[in-house]
Amino acid sequence: MNIAARMAQIAPFHVMELMARSAALEAAGRSIIHLEVGEPDFATADPILEAAQRFLAGGHVHYTAALGLTRLREAISGFYHTRYGLDISPGRIVVTAGASGALLLALGVLVNPGDEWLLPDPGYPCNRNFLRLLEGRPTSLAVEAAANYQPTAQQVAAAWTGQTRGLLVASPANPTGTLLDAASLASLANAVAVRGGTLLVDEIYHGLTYGADAQSALAISDEVFVINSFSKYFGMTGWRLGWLVAPQRHVREIEKLAQNLYIAPSTVAQHAALAAFDPATMAILEARRHEFALRRDVLLPGLRQLGFKIAAEPHGAFYVYADSSALAADSDVLAGQLLTEAGVAATPGLDFGRNAPQRHMRFAYTVDREQIEQGLTRMAGFLDSRRQ
Repeated sequence: MNIAARMAQIAPFHVMELMARSAALEAAGRSIIHLEVGEPDFATADPILEAAQRFLAGGHVHYTAALGLTRLREAISGFYHTRYGLDISPGRIVVTAGASGALLLALGVLVNPGDEWLLPDPGYPCNRNFLRLLEGRPTSLAVEAAANYQPTAQQVAAAWTGQTRGLLVASPANPTGTLLDAASLASLANAVAVRGGTLLVDEIYHGLTYGADAQSALAISDEVFVINSFSKYFGMTGWRLGWLVAPQRHVREIEKLAQNLYIAPSTVAQHAALAAFDPATMAILEARRHEFALRRDVLLPGLRQLGFKIAAEPHGAFYVYADSSALAADSDVLAGQLLTEAGVAATPGLDFGRNAPQRHMRFAYTVDREQIEQGLTRMAGFLDSRRQ
């Protein structure tokens, strides 16, 4: 049986394989501290669970419209008004099967074979693989700590070619946890617009910021595409629910694609998510955000004390992107040693692009502070044993 040629260009998601190795060690009786997982450890907030249970008790679990429940689209619109002071029409909001579904829909209506898109490097690995699936061409922009690991308008201008059709950025970003401020977003939007391109912004970590507020690209232009999710701030990873805000003229095309790809988002997840914006839920989520900030404040100095360098401090998401070159020549080798010898799982830079991946590692503060401290202690013991 033949395998499609495109698969040769689609790399595995290495962190998932690292998680499988971790699980195998745990099954064999090892204790593993999980600093590799980009998933909050908190249970789904009770008001969301209760909303799902009430809906399920009625027994009428049927398809919704492909664009999602009208009530949920209206609730998301209200959230933009409350959180950002923006009036976003519910008609521009598409509820999706996770943020990945939102990305697939957006790129599906925008990308023709051979189209080139600019992506920051390091960046979330699935973005470039989605483009490859649609026979587009991802072009990496090597972003540096001096620019907060975010692209600049000058980089966009220098990299733009006759085949370039758009720019995909994230704020807060994975793996770096850095943000684009309002001025930088506006500069990028202008650089793309004057070249007739499209700006697609991943905002799935909005809400999870510390000491700085994330600015939504929707405040800049009605022509940008914005992806968000119920997974990260709202703590609903396994419910697989996200949304896409698109220019109005694209919504019908997105709807057709959604109808064909997955009929509709999960009905149960949508009814549960109606409770996500309730004041009681938001109070829980804000308390969790405070806890993430405390975890960050344990992990950051702890990594620096071990010899990792963090040149651009994260102010969002739940990641620290650390330079490991003073400790090892190859972060992939170091990650393997930390896992097998210290019982600490962390993600090597290999997943995130070609911009010096061997020099970097991503640590996630998605476990409690006690486990973070234990992980730091284990890594210190391992690193000390190598020096002896």
